[in-house]
Amino acid sequence: MTSENLTDTHTPEDGPLLNRFFRAAIKTRASDLHLKVGQRPKLRIQGQLKDTTGDVLTREKIEQLVFGVLTAEQKEFFLRTGTVDFAYEIDEENRFRVDIFRQRGAISLSARRVDVEIPPLETLNLPQILKEISATRQGLVLVVGPTGCGKSTTIASMIDYINSIRSCHIVTIEDPIEYLFKDKKAIISQREVGTDVDSFEEALKYLMRQDPDVVFVGEMRDPYTCTAAMRAAETGHLVLATMHAANAAQAVQRLVDLFPQNERVLARQTLTVTIRAIIAQVLLPSIAEGVDRIPAVEVLLANPAVKKLISEAREGELPGLIRSCREEGMQDITDNLCKLILDGSVAPKEAYKYAPNPDELKMALKGIRADTSGIL
Repeated sequence: MTSENLTDTHTPEDGPLLNRFFRAAIKTRASDLHLKVGQRPKLRIQGQLKDTTGDVLTREKIEQLVFGVLTAEQKEFFLRTGTVDFAYEIDEENRFRVDIFRQRGAISLSARRVDVEIPPLETLNLPQILKEISATRQGLVLVVGPTGCGKSTTIASMIDYINSIRSCHIVTIEDPIEYLFKDKKAIISQREVGTDVDSFEEALKYLMRQDPDVVFVGEMRDPYTCTAAMRAAETGHLVLATMHAANAAQAVQRLVDLFPQNERVLARQTLTVTIRAIIAQVLLPSIAEGVDRIPAVEVLLANPAVKKLISEAREGELPGLIRSCREEGMQDITDNLCKLILDGSVAPKEAYKYAPNPDELKMALKGIRADTSGIL
């Protein structure tokens, strides 16, 4: 149980009552805040959910908390749909991505703390190849992983790197906006769904009229979004997007499966032409000094062999191909987990939890990997 006290007296000068909970998350460096009827407020600290000292939440208390921060439009949308997402700013240095939703007839809240400062790529313990991927001028780059794995931070750092090296127009379509960019060499137009535009579809419909060079699509969630993103990549733009997938192979399969059966062959062929890279990551607790969590990353680069496997619906063979192309800058999760253990960044027991195949990780730590020659 955390020692954070959430029962202190609240005054109007403190702002909305919910701010007290957000400040507890900031003070404890929690990544997430969870409020649910019948439970004490919970904070996710170093990947683990922990109770606070706050009282058990009632329906009336949660309604008071969440309705105190919603605008009239947001409240109307929530009452109509049962969910609402938005960015919430405590002050200039502390920002949260908030999801309020209804479950079993009651209101719940999940909030992710987002750093306002965009960390440089080199500070995130990410592979250097991400700079080369960011510097490319055309193609589709997917950043995939489970919820809470740092996809948004990786994308933001990639965009800010482009912002620092290239004179161009970057258009982001987000729901909600998490990181606020400042123009450097590039000009950046950030469009928030629900505030600046009604939907991803509406934003993508008129995208080309805005003369973009680089496009960020917050999430590939349906056939229309995927088609528009791939079309933009096909016509000379760099397109960055996120998806929920465990690895590169699963990302390919899930993207294709978003389309109706009779459109999947065309979708696969379009993906083969447009894909530039797939970056998959998970976040692990770190034992390195001064580091709370650290990513383990898989990197797939779309060379001819990769495109051949995708076009022939053989994405199940991509992991082996990644291992055979390390010299090109590709890496798989197992290799990266092995490195993190050996350099003292991650405890072995934690690495085994996230390994796709724990036995394979054990062998890798002994310097033994499966032979992937002749995969094609």
